[in-house]
Amino acid sequence: MKAVVMAGGEGTRLRPLTSGRPKPLVPVANKPVMEHIIDLLRNHGITDIIATLYYLADEIAGYFGDGSDYGVNMAYTVEDTPLGTAGSVKQAEAHLRDGTFIIISGDALTDMDLTAAVHYHKEKGSLATLVLKHVENPLEYGVVITDENGRVTRFLEKPSWSEVFSDTVNTGIYILEPEIFDYMQPGKSYDFSKDLFPLLLEEGKPVYGYIGEGYWCDIGGLDQYQQAVYDSLNGTVNVSLPGEEISPGVWVGAGCEIDPNAEITGPVVIGNNCKIKSGARIGEYSIIGDNCLIESYAQIQRSVIWGNNYIGSNARLSGCIICYRTLIKQSVTVNEGSVIGDRCHLEPTCAVRPGMKIWPDKIIAAGSTVTMSLIWGSKWQGSLFRNLGVTGVANVEITPDFATKLASAYGVSLPKGSTIVVSRDPQKVSRMLKRALIAGLMSVGVNVLDLRSMPLPVSRYTTRTSDAAGGMHVRIAPDDANLAVIEIFDADGVNLSRTAERKLENIFFREDFGRTDLDSVGDMDFGSRALEDYSAAFAKALPPAPGVRRMKIIVDYGFGRLSTVFPAMLGRLGWDAIALNAYSDAKRIPRTLAEKNELLKNLSEIVTTLRADAGVFMHCDGERFTLVDGSGNIVDGAALLALYASLVSDSNSNAVIAVPVTAPSIVDDLIAASGAKAIRTKADPRSLMAAARGGDVTLAGDIDGGFICPEFHPTLDGMFACSKLLELVAASGQSLVSLLSDLPPFWMAQDLVKCPWEQKGKIMRVLLESGSSSSADYTDGVKICHENGWALVLPDPSEPCFHVLAESSSSTSAQSLVDEYTKRIRDIAA
Repeated sequence: MKAVVMAGGEGTRLRPLTSGRPKPLVPVANKPVMEHIIDLLRNHGITDIIATLYYLADEIAGYFGDGSDYGVNMAYTVEDTPLGTAGSVKQAEAHLRDGTFIIISGDALTDMDLTAAVHYHKEKGSLATLVLKHVENPLEYGVVITDENGRVTRFLEKPSWSEVFSDTVNTGIYILEPEIFDYMQPGKSYDFSKDLFPLLLEEGKPVYGYIGEGYWCDIGGLDQYQQAVYDSLNGTVNVSLPGEEISPGVWVGAGCEIDPNAEITGPVVIGNNCKIKSGARIGEYSIIGDNCLIESYAQIQRSVIWGNNYIGSNARLSGCIICYRTLIKQSVTVNEGSVIGDRCHLEPTCAVRPGMKIWPDKIIAAGSTVTMSLIWGSKWQGSLFRNLGVTGVANVEITPDFATKLASAYGVSLPKGSTIVVSRDPQKVSRMLKRALIAGLMSVGVNVLDLRSMPLPVSRYTTRTSDAAGGMHVRIAPDDANLAVIEIFDADGVNLSRTAERKLENIFFREDFGRTDLDSVGDMDFGSRALEDYSAAFAKALPPAPGVRRMKIIVDYGFGRLSTVFPAMLGRLGWDAIALNAYSDAKRIPRTLAEKNELLKNLSEIVTTLRADAGVFMHCDGERFTLVDGSGNIVDGAALLALYASLVSDSNSNAVIAVPVTAPSIVDDLIAASGAKAIRTKADPRSLMAAARGGDVTLAGDIDGGFICPEFHPTLDGMFACSKLLELVAASGQSLVSLLSDLPPFWMAQDLVKCPWEQKGKIMRVLLESGSSSSADYTDGVKICHENGWALVLPDPSEPCFHVLAESSSSTSAQSLVDEYTKRIRDIAA
């Protein structure tokens, strides 16, 4: 016996699920609904199947092929124009003339007993048998009346309530004899319910109705789809669930990694190759598709997550549907009844209200709330760059194809034949992305100097000294192990100016770059002497100072690449240096604040135990450092900046020291006391580096442990800056503990206030209008002076939030200032 699977439907009422895929391929329990139908047919001994196709026919034929992977034989007919339910079957007449055959929908879920229906058909000697089902609401179906012998006497397609005369409806499953084709002409449109069956009744042909007792659900809309998913999980419909049942009601596919601290409550189906991290909660009636990554403390309840999705930490998904390849970042909320289409990006802390539909390729801005469905809109964000560079979830947002495209855009913005320095940190994903960058650059005719795995300061130095037009460095973000950062430099090794970033963005979004011909592809060379050249220049710029006491220091390399570079330099300076964690291990590099604090605590204990003069913790790929004094006290942030600025200004009264607007006022006082000069910059690292290469600056530093010594090169370099600081400490003749005790006290406080993007401008305007312009500084954000200090309100350039910092005469008053402005921001936003 043969079967015809009707698989030509567009599924318009299922959009955005069917935006770009045919309705029969919509997954139920991680299998296309049509695959469940094929399983049902095979289980009833029906293995010769013809599928009638129309909408996105190639997608269905490509998925099932010849059927051998599913234990059946598949053939296909394709309608050029819609021929109706019966007309499409007429096209398959050549396959079906040899006996009784069954018609079944490829986009309904059922476990009806087809064998019993066929037996009934033959027993009655029927020409056409309709499989019927009792339903609660018959309005969306064809209503059928049969006599006491099961013979159809009347039916009406999709009646109104005034026309309803039964709750018995047509399921679209028919058992037919080949003589049915005698009532149709080739190429003409026919519908079974509207044309063919009424004709057969009119002529008195035997048409019977078989009332089935099994499950049947026509997946006509989103509510029916979600109900079908729930029914597949709770056993209401008898379908095979993929994977292995590892505990009651929990089905898990091959290759999954589930942290022991993740909580999973069945019934749940988890696809192949998924990773679920510690603290994540997968609640009952949830489906997780293949190749999904669920971050720590994400919560998913009664939701359908299709394949290749990323769910960020602390995300909350309840009663929603997430289509393929969608990125849901940290702390996103998607509420009941919402549907997110393919390839959408939901940025951090945004929320989707109940019942919203977001069509494919949409980007929802961080912190925003979706209050209406999104059908039209831009696919891309307005900006690629964030504070550090181009940042996104590694291998989800920042993928090899993305990196190739970005590198091509950068390459075409440069003169022909330019050379770009390319490097990375020790992470495997960074190696992959760096190779994609190289491919993109070479494809547009740009030459590449590949430094392979290299500390960022060395890469910046090599860019400036190698006649390169710029550089690109890939690393994992210093504060988030899930994010990849691609930093792009100019010829001085300094991050691109905002003007250059906009130019690159325009090229990227327009895809305004062409590939070169075969002979013009760029060359690649390896920077084999980059470390030697950097070390030689380091030694020349900072020779051992004669007659200065050599200090005993403990250096924690934090499992980074610096451990292969920095020890030799410290040795040439004559320091008595003891190394900790001095080997490269990408998995153990600290990323979170807790991990860094743990290493600092250990460093502090070792410094005091060994009676060392100081401890140094190197981090952020060698760009930043934190000190520990001889008493084990941690010296970081504003205190480290104040110490460094004080030592430089004391040793050089003509010094010019650049500090960000976030630095405490005592820094200005310390610099001025020695006759040196302080200049203020914006808070971002690029502004500090831009100031440092101006020619007059002696030192530039921020409150995050980042310092620039322009005498060596005008970019952040923790190795050189740390060595210079230790030399200044030794030259002072005082201990680090004594120098720190001489610094005047200061008190600072800070907070972060979340705020919708659309409110930022209003908040800044109201703050400016309510304050005195004569007491305000607009270098970066708005800094408002008070009698005993100042408060700074700084809009974050890439997140929906404000940074509020304050300095005052006591910790209590500093916190009060922060609380005051935090409240004002929230009141204005409300």
